[in-house]
Amino acid sequence: MRDMRTWKTVASLIVLASTVSCGDVARQGRSPMYLVIDSLKGSSGNVTDEEASDVLHSDVLTAVSSPEPCSATSLCYAVFNDSGVVILRLSPKDVATPGVGNQPSTNNQVTINRYRVAYRRADGRNTPGVDVPYAWDGAVTGTVPATGTASLAFELVRHTTKREPPIVQLTRSPTTITTIADITFYGRDQVGNDISVTGSIQVDFGDFGVQ
Repeated sequence: MRDMRTWKTVASLIVLASTVSCGDVARQGRSPMYLVIDSLKGSSGNVTDEEASDVLHSDVLTAVSSPEPCSATSLCYAVFNDSGVVILRLSPKDVATPGVGNQPSTNNQVTINRYRVAYRRADGRNTPGVDVPYAWDGAVTGTVPATGTASLAFELVRHTTKREPPIVQLTRSPTTITTIADITFYGRDQVGNDISVTGSIQVDFGDFGVQ
């Protein structure tokens, strides 16, 4: 009798492990490929020819001397959006022996069609409009090939984000807010399977021209 109870316990654990494993796969979608982020960087919109960086310093308000009527002696103030760039690739879920089967085809190509940006803070204070900016959705289109990579440029911080609480309160203030932006890219492969991936980048908000 004891042996029978032991066998039932072992069988239950096997079923449970199998269920957890299948659940993980289901959450990744039905596509036979994983969408992978190789690189995620941001660049400030108020700096010309700035190289993208792993940390974005998002300036709330920027003094500009052009175009007219702005000048070096009569500065104007502007709000710039900040951009991001992501490098994506695909990886098969079922890894086969090199050179044997499971070769990706054009059916596995994934077309990205939108993304979502959500902000959080390391201290756990994450109320939108109070502690962090509101989350928002944007559109971006590009196709990730079955082999190789795709680079997509997208808007990382919107103008409106800098004009809404809590970011607008940083205007003319030495205070800064450090956030982590979680960016989820959504797409679909060529046979209709949905697929997504999330990456994160640090975004520091502040009026950096204030001394």
